Amino acid sequence: MINGINNIKLGVTMVAAVFFLNACGQSGNSAKTKTMDHKESANSTNIDTATFGAGCFWCVEAVFQRMNGVMTVKSGYSGGSVKNPSYKEVCQGTTGHAEVCQITYDKTKVSFDELLEVFWKTHDPTTLNRQGNDHGTQYRSAVFYHNEEQKKTAEKYKAEINKSGAYPDPIVTEITAFTNFYPAEDYHSNYFNQNSSEPYCKFVIQPKVDKFEKIFKDKVKH
Repeated sequence: MINGINNIKLGVTMVAAVFFLNACGQSGNSAKTKTMDHKESANSTNIDTATFGAGCFWCVEAVFQRMNGVMTVKSGYSGGSVKNPSYKEVCQGTTGHAEVCQITYDKTKVSFDELLEVFWKTHDPTTLNRQGNDHGTQYRSAVFYHNEEQKKTAEKYKAEINKSGAYPDPIVTEITAFTNFYPAEDYHSNYFNQNSSEPYCKFVIQPKVDKFEKIFKDKVKH
């Protein structure tokens, strides 16, 4: 975990000032697409689940799809009170849901600690309900823990990062119990891989992917 803290210190600043771009999901692509999550074989006892919110789920999906040990990444909505919400409803900020990615991973290849390291390093966890031009409670930074071990690990890691002074401002990441996950509409799945030429993908998502691949070379899928 100390190595993780040091890695976070190394690259806290990322130049991504793209003021002319619309928020996540406003590109107008409404066509249905097939989910193309990378899958690996693994013993079911070695498979676990993590659920993270870090702004636009297109960004989160693109990063974790490229991480070794990650089996599937599914975009969706968690943490709200409305059942089966639509993207339009979530964007209104009235359902209580956050845009999240639910990640299944092989514990023999990657740990929850390592997932957290990448999670905190590839978004700004100090801005409340905002990532860049994407703002609203649906874009909040959040860890929805699935068990007590995940809760303790996330809280400990958050406290250590704050203590280290890696960020100039306190981390505001919400750490709360997982209660629900509703898959997003099909056209959100595998978004960056299928729409990489769109402005939002080029100027917002691509820098996050590049940052991940540069800082976490040993964790990138080959």
